[in-house]
Amino acid sequence: MNRAAKIGLAGTCTALLVMGGIGAFNLMHALTSDGTDDSRTTAARGFDPSSVSSEPPSDAEAVKLTRAFLDHWSGQHLDVAAADTDAADTAAQALKGYQDGLHLKKLTFGDVRSAGPSTVTAGATKVSFTVTADVTGGTWSYTSAVAVRKSTNGRSAVHWNNSVLYPGLGDDQSLTAGRLPAGATAAKVVASDGRTDLSTFASLRDIAATIRQHAKPAGGTPGSGVAVVDGEGAGVKTLKVFKKGRAPVIRTTIDARLQAVAESAVKDAHLQGKPAGSVALDWSNGHILSIAHTGADGDIAINGIKSPGSTMKIITSAALFDRAGLTASSPAPCSDSLMANSQLFHNDPGVRANPRSTLAQAFTVSCNTSFIKDGFHYLVHDGDASALHDEAVNVFGMGSWSIGGGVATTDPSIPPDAQGGDQAAQFIGQGKVTATPLFMASVAATVRNAGFEQPVILPGQHQDTAPQRISARTAGYLQSMMRGVATGGTAAPRLGGLVGVGAKTGTAEEGDHTNGWLTAYNSRIAVAALVEGGRSGVDSAGYVVRRLLTGN
Repeated sequence: MNRAAKIGLAGTCTALLVMGGIGAFNLMHALTSDGTDDSRTTAARGFDPSSVSSEPPSDAEAVKLTRAFLDHWSGQHLDVAAADTDAADTAAQALKGYQDGLHLKKLTFGDVRSAGPSTVTAGATKVSFTVTADVTGGTWSYTSAVAVRKSTNGRSAVHWNNSVLYPGLGDDQSLTAGRLPAGATAAKVVASDGRTDLSTFASLRDIAATIRQHAKPAGGTPGSGVAVVDGEGAGVKTLKVFKKGRAPVIRTTIDARLQAVAESAVKDAHLQGKPAGSVALDWSNGHILSIAHTGADGDIAINGIKSPGSTMKIITSAALFDRAGLTASSPAPCSDSLMANSQLFHNDPGVRANPRSTLAQAFTVSCNTSFIKDGFHYLVHDGDASALHDEAVNVFGMGSWSIGGGVATTDPSIPPDAQGGDQAAQFIGQGKVTATPLFMASVAATVRNAGFEQPVILPGQHQDTAPQRISARTAGYLQSMMRGVATGGTAAPRLGGLVGVGAKTGTAEEGDHTNGWLTAYNSRIAVAALVEGGRSGVDSAGYVVRRLLTGN
């Protein structure tokens, strides 16, 4: 190049510097290979993180430094941008991760303005701005902010943490764009029809959330967009969807139609707002078809542990058949009252004394004294009252069940070492005997199926087995007796006239009130309901059970 040409080029550069302002900065920035010759980075250099001033930078200072930081970031001069922070090495790595994870094509910032003193970082000024990122799959915009603080030597710096990249981003999290990772789109927990979302049912929202966390989803197609991922690359949250996918599903055993009936039934007007819970099972395989409840104390359908009252007479009768050799025609005199282990027991109002009563007749009218007398005589030996507990475990599968999906249930209890008055009270479902509607529905299902099938809410979930199958003899007696309760006994006012129904009512004393129970089955399902404060089983839980058995 000749001398005249050199002078011409120098003159042109001088004119640009004088007249071009920011244009001159951009030109010089482009001519400088590493971008380090930029006077706007000098504010952060020299910042002393060990001596931070309690006085925040002025709005103008904070905005100026933030603009410089954002310019460097958008220009992909990541080391220079990192030098504008108080943690350059960490920031440089994170900014590179942001660029790579999003497959960033272009990054622009706008509306940079001071938002006053930071409420999160002490002694800092907050500066907000908007971000527009062209990434794999589309364009993503969001609002963000940084905190700018100053050291005692007067130098300012952007305070670094991962939320500079995106608000609330954790230190062990990063961003990705393109195909949404597994977990970024929450799995859909559905009924057995494969379509109905369980979270649409009030009683199942918590259950659905638990299953979503613990069970493995199937199917689904990923969409594309921007997501937060954890340190292992698993999706945490979807931030932007460019193309919708189809969420994977977790199929349960719930019958959507029956669940809708159950949701309405536990709010039946006859209950007058009393807390209620119900469970329905497919008695042939243990599949849980519905769980519904009301009240403020949690899910009483699977965790409402209460004395089950006379519904326990199903297990008491089974123990008398299996362990004492009695039959449905065996004598079971029904007296108005009975003293057992120094405790006086009475019948419910309306139960008439019948000294010639059989076990089947006592079951039909739910005579307490009959079952206490026979239970105490045949099933308690030398102070050992464990026979009822053993029958419940061995034949009815009582134990610590896992219904699947991480859903917690409360175990029933029939203490094997009952003492004093509890030795008699257990035979009528009082004393220290406790159960849930889930367990009592299973008891009815075991009778109808002539065998125990442990309740589950996920198809394919492991099911515990009972040590022994209920005998055909015992199942036959119980089916006949429960049919009598439904057609002409204590459950007849609600269930009489229904085809193929067997039932047992229960009323249990609790403090200053009673709870109403009823468990029953038909040709398809077994169901149990509990109403806290119910005057009697038939006049409270009976309304719930009828609606489930009839499906309306």
